[in-house]
Amino acid sequence: MKNSISQWLRLYYNKVISSIAFYPALMAFGFLILAWVMLEIDFSNWGQNLKSELNWLRLKDATTARSIIATVAGAVISLTVFSFSMVMIVLNQAASQMSNRVLTSMIENRFQQVVLGFYIGTIVYALFLLSTIRDISSGVYVPALSIYLLIIMTVIDIFLFIYFLDYVTQTVKFETVIERVMQQTFVTLKKEYTEIEPQNKPWENLPFVEIKTNQSDYFQGFNTEKLMKLALEKNLFISFLHPRGTFLVEGMVFMKLYSAETVLKDCTTKVTESMDFFNGQPIATNADYGLNQLAEIAIKALSPGINDPGTAIIALQSITSLLCYRLDKNLPNILFDKNKMPRIYIPVSSFEDNFEHCFSPIWNYGKEDLYIQKEMLFLINQLQKADTKKLHTTTFERFSTKIENFKNAKTEI
Repeated sequence: MKNSISQWLRLYYNKVISSIAFYPALMAFGFLILAWVMLEIDFSNWGQNLKSELNWLRLKDATTARSIIATVAGAVISLTVFSFSMVMIVLNQAASQMSNRVLTSMIENRFQQVVLGFYIGTIVYALFLLSTIRDISSGVYVPALSIYLLIIMTVIDIFLFIYFLDYVTQTVKFETVIERVMQQTFVTLKKEYTEIEPQNKPWENLPFVEIKTNQSDYFQGFNTEKLMKLALEKNLFISFLHPRGTFLVEGMVFMKLYSAETVLKDCTTKVTESMDFFNGQPIATNADYGLNQLAEIAIKALSPGINDPGTAIIALQSITSLLCYRLDKNLPNILFDKNKMPRIYIPVSSFEDNFEHCFSPIWNYGKEDLYIQKEMLFLINQLQKADTKKLHTTTFERFSTKIENFKNAKTEI
């Protein structure tokens, strides 16, 4: 499945906007524009008159101006290097003690990107300013207004650095990482999940053609608007065989196109161009990734090398909060066109799938720990009480019974 230009652009766009360098690059360009605007003001009639009226705004010595700018640029470069080093240390620590999957949510943190962007923007502003100094005895061509603005930026950089030190030390805490992953998952749940029941496919008796993968990667979803438009134009009905987030090997049948008419090759090509296959676990596209990451944090905390059941319990509590919201809500598995006709079917994970996928591994790793035993029973009991519609009573009772039987067996021994 060779990527088309539109598909490549879509995937590359998502990769770029999630990069740690995206906001700093935008801000650096913004500061470059600011430098140009300030120089225009500095050398305008209004700027020259202002400097003539306010003597303290004048810098007649070009050497002094160059020294100020060079000193500021060197100092801010040092701050930037140190700040980037701290971010890398934090990411390395998070990967080693929690999970590699949480790195995405940490890299996408907008505050640290803005701080780094402000540093880089200040450097760009200073270097651009340095190239405009002219040795004129009257001092008119020394951009004094721009230099004073640079000094203000430098003061802001210093205070940002002080706050950034505190922010980074807080970011590396387990509680902070777990809270961030949980909140990101909540956003996705609230955006996509509704109180609906899974629906059946009404087109299964129609002829169909199978579409196979042409690369081994994770099926992350599809361009809904483009695929729905194509299905409406060609009168297609589309069934996916695997939920989003599934790793599929090359040559695997992953979807079927149903139609009363013959499906042409160019049509199947357009369908495959709407698919998104790439590596990674972006929580914004799949709430299951957030639950999986929290479960991985708990499992890593229970490993012999770390042995931190307290962190595992915090992750388990966050998972329970998400599952509590998920009790009576599902991801739509049938998508309708503008005429309210069902067109696309995609399998979705059930509540039982999420519960088992998170609780069972944590239990297997931590069942010998009394804290884990007690907290699991307590949390499952809360979920059962929150399930007022009694939709998942069997699941909760079965898991609670397994925990109680294990505790009783250990007590008898």
